[in-house]
Formats: sequence, C-alpha cells, structure tokens
Amino acid sequence: MSLLRALAWDIDGTLIDSEPLHQRSLVAASAALGADLSDLEPEAFRGVHAIDIWKALKPRFPAGSLFTTWIAAIEGYYVVHAGELEPIPGALEAMRELAGRGVAQACVSNSGRKIVDANINALGIGKIIAFSLSLDDVSSGKPDPEPFREAARRLGAEPHATVAVEDSGAGARSARAAGLFVVGYSPSGEPFVGADRSIAELMEVVALFGT
Repeated sequence: MSLLRALAWDIDGTLIDSEPLHQRSLVAASAALGADLSDLEPEAFRGVHAIDIWKALKPRFPAGSLFTTWIAAIEGYYVVHAGELEPIPGALEAMRELAGRGVAQACVSNSGRKIVDANINALGIGKIIAFSLSLDDVSSGKPDPEPFREAARRLGAEPHATVAVEDSGAGARSARAAGLFVVGYSPSGEPFVGADRSIAELMEVVALFGT
C-alpha cells in the first residue's frame, strides 16, 4: 500500500449525494420534452453515462427528439439545483487530510462538464484537486478504461500506483481495466464486487497512503 501515490475520485454518489438530483433532472427534463419517465427505478441508470441513457430511452420520446436538446435540459435543471447538494459523509475530511499529506488528487466523472463543475463548486474542492475529467473530456466514458487511464497519466503516476474510489460497477470496471487499485465505496458495508478493497467510510481511504 505504501507504493500508492495518487488518487482519482469518482464524484456522483462517492463524493456528493447527487443521485437523487440526477434522477429528478432526468425525469423533469424528459417530461418537458414529452416523455414520461416516472416509472423508472431510482437506481436505473446509476453510473451510466448520458449517451447510453439516451440510447435506452430514446424510443419513449417524440419522433425527431435530439440528444443535444435533452442533455442541455437535464444539465440546466441540475445546475440550477446544485446548491441543494450535500457531500457524502467523510468526503471532504478525507480529501483535506490527503491534500495535507501531499497526495495528488483528481476527479473522474461520467457526467458532462457543466454537471462536474457544478458538483465541484458545491463541494468547494476546486483548490484541492489537480484537475477533473468529465464525459466531455474523453472519447469513451466508464466502463471504458480511458477516463482512469488518462487520469493516472495526468496525475503523473503509474496506474498501479493510483487509487480509484468508485461507488458503481461501471466505474470500478473502468478503473480495473485501466490498471488502477480499485476501492469500492459501499456504505452499507456489503462487499463491493470487483474492487481490490471495499470500504464503508471514505476516511478509510486515507490509511492506504500511510502516515
């Protein structure tokens, strides 16, 4: 563990309790464009990037509906309400402690740039992280390895020396395929399938980097 040098955090559901707002944004924006999604399960698209969500839902929309219009409506709703968001317990404390130890940190998200920036602003972590990667910054989102592979490169660390903290299966698969050490955040305490280590509290990440 002492060889670990850098850390790439997922954001939604890992650092910030944003999943309910994502769901509300999806349903509200879609309703405004003529599609009723009120029957969707709350976790239906957890960790899934927007392009794949659109592909799955497009048959519900009126003919001629456009992805660009739909995603702009979702992002607009989300950004307006982002001030209501709260950090996941322990997220800010862990990030601040690691920053104090000189651990390089970044955020890697499957959300678009507007949502990523709204989340970072809501958390107040802009000065803690070295950079963030959004879905707009890569050619393929999670579970493709590109986001985490690029994060490790930009952090200046070998993939095996970089920790990825994820709460979704898609994110964990992305990080594993990129060669990172995968930490699965499972607040219920259930083992996180596909992770090198499961944690129930985010402060547990700090111990991976020694004292």
